[in-house]
Amino acid sequence: MKQSSAICIAGGGSTYTPGIVLMLLDNLDRFPISRITLYDNNEERQAKLAQACAIMMKEKAPDIVFNWTSDPQTAFTGIDFVMAHIRVGLYEMREKDEKIPLKYGVVGQETCGPGGIAYGMRSIGPVIEIADYMEKYSPNAWLLNYSNPASIVAEATRRLRPGKHIINICDMPVALETMMAAALSERTGKTYTRKDFEVRYYGLNHFGWWTDIHTKDGKDVMPILKDYIKENGFATNAKDFQHKDASWKETYQKAKDIYALDPTTIPSTYLKYYLFPDEVVAHSNPAYTRANEVMEGREKEVFGIAERIIAKGTAKEDTFAVGVHASFIVDLACAIRYNTKERMLLIVENNGAIANLDDTAMVEIPCLVGSSGAEALTVGKIPSFQLGLINEQLYVEKLVVEAWIEGSYGKLWQALTLSKTVPSASVAKKILDELMEANKEYWPTLS
Repeated sequence: MKQSSAICIAGGGSTYTPGIVLMLLDNLDRFPISRITLYDNNEERQAKLAQACAIMMKEKAPDIVFNWTSDPQTAFTGIDFVMAHIRVGLYEMREKDEKIPLKYGVVGQETCGPGGIAYGMRSIGPVIEIADYMEKYSPNAWLLNYSNPASIVAEATRRLRPGKHIINICDMPVALETMMAAALSERTGKTYTRKDFEVRYYGLNHFGWWTDIHTKDGKDVMPILKDYIKENGFATNAKDFQHKDASWKETYQKAKDIYALDPTTIPSTYLKYYLFPDEVVAHSNPAYTRANEVMEGREKEVFGIAERIIAKGTAKEDTFAVGVHASFIVDLACAIRYNTKERMLLIVENNGAIANLDDTAMVEIPCLVGSSGAEALTVGKIPSFQLGLINEQLYVEKLVVEAWIEGSYGKLWQALTLSKTVPSASVAKKILDELMEANKEYWPTLS
């Protein structure tokens, strides 16, 4: 019989939390659980979702201990895994991340450009805090971190908490591989899932390329997928709760233009913000951004479901959607807990995996995962186009972390100036000064 695990979900007030809880319950046969604890410093927000989850847990898995708290000692004592997906400042701050750059004709996006830098500066401290709570109360536990922006957070954990049980991950490659599986199914008439793929991929988080996709029976499906993406991007009929809004559909379609730049690979959709920033800005509404879309869509939907479950006292008539990221989290936890050596895309220190890139870069590449963590697979040398783009973005991220550690206004200004999304140092300074004022409650003091 498999040993059960005690789980803490850090960011218990997130709209994704109920989906993660459901995914954990759906996978109890391969990943048994003894306890689930939700942790969030926003007690009121967490309680709304937690009460609904408690009803759901009682109906689906009454033997599992379920609780929620804002007390670190209660949350992090006696646990095996922390699944962290925090959003510091909630969507109010995301809205500012998006709208302030747009005022200056610059991409306003959650993880890319100035918005991603602002978000990273808010996220570093709390993620490190979670790691320290774990070290204090459950030193052998693993932190599975998928808090955005993942590259900046990963670089911060590398610098500030090296050697700890921390794995940084992202659901976006999983979402795109799910789209590719749907596209392949459409083109071949045979049903595929992302689990049928074995992939080669490299890059930074939200900044990468697939170079090889075979099915596990050895069939090279890259030609079929490239032909599809050349025509349609990642737009498919696949259901995707997390990325179903109009802005995401546009992003999926735009992948065909990114693909045209290098038809030897399949690109991440986020590259559109770096390669076509003028078009992105031209098609953006500075008064209504992705943050507004989420607040009026997913936020209302998830909290509305929670309210109905609480009012009825049952979850039998209402249910939450399960996002693709949740399944990935279970896969990762299983691999660590039971030493499965499953192959996954993770964010790890380069250490020569990409031969012509800085060894200290936190890269997103295939790894084998077991009880000792992630073992990176060798990528080799990468082409000049990708290398040039990666190096530029890599040092943006490194400068952000240095700025946070040192409290350096100058380094953060340099980071914004270096970003491919920002046209000049003068524009970078205007954006920085406004972002700094908006984030004074969350950023360290800069001088």
